Amino acid sequence: MTFKLSSFFLIVIAFMLGTLSACNELNSQTAINDIPNETSERQPAKPLSSDFKTYWFAGNAEITSYSLEQARYGELRSGTAVLIYVTEPFLAGKQVKADGNSPENISVLKLNATKNFLTGIYPYSIMSSTFYPLADNQHAIKVSSSIQEWCGQVYAQLNNRDSYEVTSHSYFEKEADQNLTLEKTHLENELWNKIRIRPEDLPVGELKVMPSLEYLRLVHQTIRSYDATAKLQNTGDLSTYSLMYPELNRTLTFTFHNSFPFVIEGWTESYPSGFGPNSKMLTTRATKLKTLKTPYWRQNGNEDVSLRDSLGI
Repeated sequence: MTFKLSSFFLIVIAFMLGTLSACNELNSQTAINDIPNETSERQPAKPLSSDFKTYWFAGNAEITSYSLEQARYGELRSGTAVLIYVTEPFLAGKQVKADGNSPENISVLKLNATKNFLTGIYPYSIMSSTFYPLADNQHAIKVSSSIQEWCGQVYAQLNNRDSYEVTSHSYFEKEADQNLTLEKTHLENELWNKIRIRPEDLPVGELKVMPSLEYLRLVHQTIRSYDATAKLQNTGDLSTYSLMYPELNRTLTFTFHNSFPFVIEGWTESYPSGFGPNSKMLTTRATKLKTLKTPYWRQNGNEDVSLRDSLGI
């Protein structure tokens, strides 16, 4: 009896340590399906396939690098983009990564998307983070975006609560510090996550969509939803998903694989770039380079720098 109890407690302790050890900690399937009913938008949780669980619950992140041609100030700039996908537990109340296992946690697919490019003498660094529930039954729970360059920095964050609560900070006088409350609608930022979970359920037709926080800050447009037309097309082994915003004269198109894990091969984004007489219609283009599955949060020593060669960056 003593041996059985000791074994039981060792198993419990091992389980608790395991849930705290990795950057991509996950709740059990029960936690995914038993999300607290906090918002009226939420629908029943959609089941995850065995392929999904095997791929995403293995304790690794997926890192994919892209060559980038970024439109900025009426010219195309060469650079790199990286998409880092990882599953982790998310605390809905505080809207942060959960430190421990709890029935209140929501399992999410997190995307950290980065871009780096030069505009003449000075560099741009852009990062957006999107936390989307694996249950695929509500909008993204949180989105944030920051842009740094030598003129200054801007930051915007959207929290999905009873409504969308948006906070934005900018060094531009007309934008400055803003706190907004907006009605819930489709988020462009969340589409990158939905493609990787269940692309057949991407929204199509005439929609209200909030463009990415990155785009809205780069072109100094009002943070709100805009009319858009969405199309999903199958082109053999690949599919394309496009969003066209008439008011913004902007089109965003993703190209991704039809088969799991629905890797994004690249994307294009066309809109007027530049201001005044330097404005012209240009197309930002990202093309996939390499993909690496690895627990990158453990690879932070000088000896790990060589791993960047595996991504071609």
